[in-house]
Amino acid sequence: MGRLTGRVALVTGASRGIGRAVAKRFAAEGAEVICVARTQGGLEELDDEITAAAAASGLGQDYGKAVLCPLNLREFDKIDQVAAAMFERFGRLDVLAGIAGDIGGGLAPIGHIDHKHFQEAFDVNVTANYRLIRAFDPLLRVSDSGRAMFVTSGVTRGTYPYWGVYAATKAALETMVSTWAEEVVNISKLRVNLIDPGVVATRMRAIAFPGEDPSTLPQPEDITDTFVALAEAGCTQHGEKVFIR
Repeated sequence: MGRLTGRVALVTGASRGIGRAVAKRFAAEGAEVICVARTQGGLEELDDEITAAAAASGLGQDYGKAVLCPLNLREFDKIDQVAAAMFERFGRLDVLAGIAGDIGGGLAPIGHIDHKHFQEAFDVNVTANYRLIRAFDPLLRVSDSGRAMFVTSGVTRGTYPYWGVYAATKAALETMVSTWAEEVVNISKLRVNLIDPGVVATRMRAIAFPGEDPSTLPQPEDITDTFVALAEAGCTQHGEKVFIR
């Protein structure tokens, strides 16, 4: 507890799955967490859980809190508005966790993917993260220990039939984030990494493998240690793809 005390963190995809678990863990470690997701109801439930956990912990001000930010990441210009608002309120961003993802309507042969689902996947997994980098790079550099992490997938390490669109988006994300890491390595204290969470019981996993028993899989709460480690001010890892197994 307290490993992120006083740090300002932004987490996308915070209303469910890995994003929700990471937002809760960051708050438990003392961060003030800007929780970004499309679902207002899901964010309010998250806020209730963080507030209840803070009260039960007895840590008071050492326990973090949530700032709810209902936002569809496909409304790209609003990402810039959020960055401007955060600069006015905090003057910096210490941690950026790009966790939101889209599976492109599910698994299907490339030629059968509906254009709408193709575009949604690239919008959320690639373009939105580019806009996050573009908007928050200056705020992360203002921090004395800015940290950024983005979730990728093992499907980039081979060729997997029916995963083509999702794999293409994650391959593009990896190249973009790795390039950004190289660009900032010698000119700022910012540290940038990718996280491959492995198999986790999430809604996306259930869409891909509907017959699987989620109780047999690692839960999102089980993998948050890696996110905390990469968010800490003392983290020195940079430009790496960190695997959770």
